[in-house]
Amino acid sequence: MGGQSRKWMILVATIWIQAFTGTNFDFSAYSSELKAVLGISQVQLNYLATASDLGKALGWSSGLALMYFPLWFVMFVAAFMGFFGYGIQWLIILDLISLPYFVVFFLCLLAGCSITWFNTVCFVLCIKNFPSNRPLALALTVSFNGVSAALYNLAAMAINPSSTHIYLLLNAFIPLITSIAAIVPILRQPPIDSLPSDAIKHEQLIFVVLNFLAAITGLYLLFVHSTDSSTTRVIFAGAILLLVIPLGIPGIIYARKWFKKKISSSFSLQGSGLLLVDADDLEFHKELLSRENSQINVMSYGVNGDGPTLTLSLARIIGTGGASDQGCCETIIGKDQLYMLGEEHKAGLLVKRLDFWLYYLAYFCGGTIGLVYSNNLGQIAQSLGHSSMTSTLITLYSSFSFFGRLLSAAPDFIRSKLYFARTGWLAVALVPTPIAFFLLAATGNEAAIQAGTALIGLSSGFIFAAAVSITSELFGPNSVGVNHNILITNIPIGSLVYGFLAALIYDNNAVGATFAQHTMTDTVVCMGRKCYLSTFLWWGCLALLGLVSSVLLFLRTRPAYDRFEQNRTANLLD
Repeated sequence: MGGQSRKWMILVATIWIQAFTGTNFDFSAYSSELKAVLGISQVQLNYLATASDLGKALGWSSGLALMYFPLWFVMFVAAFMGFFGYGIQWLIILDLISLPYFVVFFLCLLAGCSITWFNTVCFVLCIKNFPSNRPLALALTVSFNGVSAALYNLAAMAINPSSTHIYLLLNAFIPLITSIAAIVPILRQPPIDSLPSDAIKHEQLIFVVLNFLAAITGLYLLFVHSTDSSTTRVIFAGAILLLVIPLGIPGIIYARKWFKKKISSSFSLQGSGLLLVDADDLEFHKELLSRENSQINVMSYGVNGDGPTLTLSLARIIGTGGASDQGCCETIIGKDQLYMLGEEHKAGLLVKRLDFWLYYLAYFCGGTIGLVYSNNLGQIAQSLGHSSMTSTLITLYSSFSFFGRLLSAAPDFIRSKLYFARTGWLAVALVPTPIAFFLLAATGNEAAIQAGTALIGLSSGFIFAAAVSITSELFGPNSVGVNHNILITNIPIGSLVYGFLAALIYDNNAVGATFAQHTMTDTVVCMGRKCYLSTFLWWGCLALLGLVSSVLLFLRTRPAYDRFEQNRTANLLD
C-alpha cells in the first residue's frame, strides 16, 4: 500500500509540473512590450514565437539525456534552461541589459526547449508508474499543461496588474520552484509491480475522481476572476488549493477497503473499456489476427452475446469493390489501408504511409494553427481596439484548451455506451476551428473574439492531448517516441509559415496611415479589422483543409478500429 500511495503522489507531482510549465501559452501577454523594447517588426516578432516552438523539434535531446542521466537531473536541467531563457528576456524588457536580436532568438529557443524536456519527464513518470492505465494518466496530466496561462495570468494579476513583463519573471522562477517541490516524490518512486484486475479497476475509479476534480479546477479558473489585486490573490490561493487537493489520494489508497465497499460496488466497471487501446490489448489483437486464414475473415458477435453470427471478409469490412468500379474517393480511402492497430512503423515506413501524411496535415491545419493564433492574441486584441482584454483572452484560450485536453479522454470513458474510432473524434474536434476563424473574419466585436478564442482553444487542446494516443494506435506503441517527434515537426513549421503570413499581412496594412500608429520606439502598430481580416480567412480555409484530411483519415482507419473492437469484444465474451 505504501508503494501504491507513493505512485499517486508522483502523479500529483506530474500534474504540478505540467500545470506550471506550459509557459509558451502566455507569450501574447508580453509580446507587444517585447516588440516595442526591441524595436522590431511583426515579422521579426513572429520569428521569436517560432523559436519557442522550435524547441519541440529538439524533443529528441531530452530522450537522449535520459539515457545517461537520472530523471530528476533532466528535470532540473529543464528548469534552468527556462530560468535563463526567460530570466534574461526579463532583464532585456526592463532595459537593464541590451542584447542583439539573434541572442534573443536563442533565448526563446532555449526556453521552448525547456518545455519539451519537462514534457518528457512527465511522460516517463506516467508510463513507468501507471502501465495498466497509461492513457488515462497521460490524458489527465497533459490536460493541466493547457491551464498554465490561466494560472500565470492569475499570478501576474495578484502581483502587479499593470505590468506585462512580470510574466517573464514568473516563467523563469515558477517552473524551478515546482521542480523543487516535485523532487521528493520523484526520488522515492516505488518498485513497479503487476496489478490484479480488481486493483486496475480501482485505479480507473480514482482516475474518474481526479478528472472530476480537474473539471472543477478548469471551471474555477474560467469563471472566478476579479480586477482587484487583493481579491485576485485570494482567487490564486484557491487555485493552488485545488491543485493540492489531489494529495489526498494517498489517503484514499490506505482506506481502500472502505472505499471499495461503499463506493466501488455502485459502479459496474466490468467490461467498461475505460482504455481504448493499451499495449496488452494490442498484443492480443495481433495474436488473434495472426491466426486468421488466408481469406482474412473476422468474427463479430450478436448484440445478445449468443456467439458468432456473422463472418465478414476484408473486402466487406473495407467496403470497396474491385478496381474497375472504384472512383477517385474510393481509391484514396481504400489504397494501402491499415489492417490492424498497433503495428510497429519505423521512421522509414512511417513517411511512406498515406495515413501518416493525412494525420500530419490534420494536425498541421488544426492544433498548430490554434497555437499560432494564441501567439498572436496580444496583437489581435490590440488591432481590434481591445487591448484591455488581452489577459481575459489568454485565460479563455487556456481554460478551453484545458477542457479540450480533458475531453480527449471522453472516448475511453463512454466506450461502453458509444464506440467511435479515435480518428473520428479527431475529425469532430477539428470542426470548431474553421467556424471560429470565419466568425472572427465576419465581425470584430468583443463577443465574437471571445467565442472564437474559446472554440479554437477547445479544438487545439483536444488535438494536442489525443495525438499521443492516436500515434501509438496507428503506428505502434513501441515506436511512439520517435514517430510522435516526427509528427510534431509540423509545429515549428506551422509556427513559421502561419505566423509569417499573419505578420506580413499585418505589416503591409500598417504601412497605410489609416491603420497605423507609431510608438515611442518607432515600432509600427497596425490598428483596425483589416490587420487580421485576410489572415483569418486564410487560416479558416486551411483549417477546412485539415478537417477534410481528418475525415479521410477516419474513413481509412475506421475498419482497423472496428476490427480491433470486434476482437476485444470477443475476448471479453470468452
